[in-house]
Amino acid sequence: MFRPKWTWILASLLWSASTAHASPVVMISLDGLRPDDVTQAEARGIKVPHLRALLAEGAHAEGVIGVLPTLTYPSHTTLITGVAPLEHGISNNLTFDPQAKNQQGWYWYGSDIRVTTLWQAAHQAGLRTASIHWPVTVGASGIDENLPQIWRTGMPDDAKLMNALATPGLLNRLEATLGTYEPGIDESVDGDAVRVKFAQAILADRPAFTTIYLAGIDHEEHRSGPGSPAANATIGRTDTLVGALVASARAAMPDVTIVVVSDHGFLPVATDINLFAPFVEAGLITIGKEGKVESWQAEPWIAGGTATIVLAHPEDAVTRARVATLVRRLAADPRYHIAQVLDADETHRRGGPGEAAFMIAMQPGYETGRDPAAPLAQPSVYKGMHGYLPDVPAMRSTLIVAGPSLTRHGDLGVIDMRAVAPSIAHVLGVTLSAARLPSVF
Repeated sequence: MFRPKWTWILASLLWSASTAHASPVVMISLDGLRPDDVTQAEARGIKVPHLRALLAEGAHAEGVIGVLPTLTYPSHTTLITGVAPLEHGISNNLTFDPQAKNQQGWYWYGSDIRVTTLWQAAHQAGLRTASIHWPVTVGASGIDENLPQIWRTGMPDDAKLMNALATPGLLNRLEATLGTYEPGIDESVDGDAVRVKFAQAILADRPAFTTIYLAGIDHEEHRSGPGSPAANATIGRTDTLVGALVASARAAMPDVTIVVVSDHGFLPVATDINLFAPFVEAGLITIGKEGKVESWQAEPWIAGGTATIVLAHPEDAVTRARVATLVRRLAADPRYHIAQVLDADETHRRGGPGEAAFMIAMQPGYETGRDPAAPLAQPSVYKGMHGYLPDVPAMRSTLIVAGPSLTRHGDLGVIDMRAVAPSIAHVLGVTLSAARLPSVF
């Protein structure tokens, strides 16, 4: 994983200087928020007074270099563990499902995380924890008040599912005064607004560590494109929600540290590239009569701006060699708009998916298509995408911190996403066993 030299220097200085006392922490994730949407808000015509106030009051990163792939679920798991996907085990948003049997199943379950989380570390230290709509939290241990992120169809049964999976009695207690909780399938800013009301009620319980996830910016930037009027308006509305959360947190806990993060940046996208068809043509995927995968030896696991190539039998050297020849040929063909191919060793060196035999990284403006029967290239459904290599500057994410525990203020430079969780652990006064980077705030 690319890591600027000055990140290590800065981290070492801050670690040696830091003597902050334990403080409650509220971490708010704004999916897809780009750093410049706050630091250059006025120039971009974006109204974010609450985020700008936090930035002026505290510390912020010029940019956060994320993980491989730059997707929501792998990134959020890094933010809560301090390690990359290779270690924590969340390699994509959707689970690998080569024959489409899992009905669009995501990595919803906390049991899939292989290392200790901040919730667990805080809980083990006797601190009360809470989480609202954070990815990979169904059944997650260490969360005392948990409204996990999950959905299926958006039908009324989703509400029953949510009630069954939330902390027992929590949803009924809150809905008695706040009305109906918003189903997880609603990723709009309006859905976020409902969930923020529930988060405000939970903050009144004064948990020592709270995570809150808002999806509206990402939702609109996929639909309309980053920098579009609709996306900028959504950022402004989300800023109002952040202001409400900060006010509630500070009213309940005057010494609270507010940590605003995002998981990735965004790029405009115009074209879907079909990576499945070459694998079918090479006999590595067999499509049955109903147009579904009947059998496979190697298959792309798509991730927006990248695709992880997975082998059914990783020990099969003959198949691995066939796939290597295929991906090299695709990379050399300008019609596929491939920026780079990583082999397993390079993927794992960068902290990417342990399942990868290869990773294919797309050029900006192009994404991995979802339909094996599609033409090689066709207009994309989305107007904005992420998932590209983390060293692409447009993939950098956001960090803004404000509170009495800070040892440094102003611009922290470019930091590594893996440093966020140990920094929060330091503020909380707990130990995060798997994380190896020192605190940066």
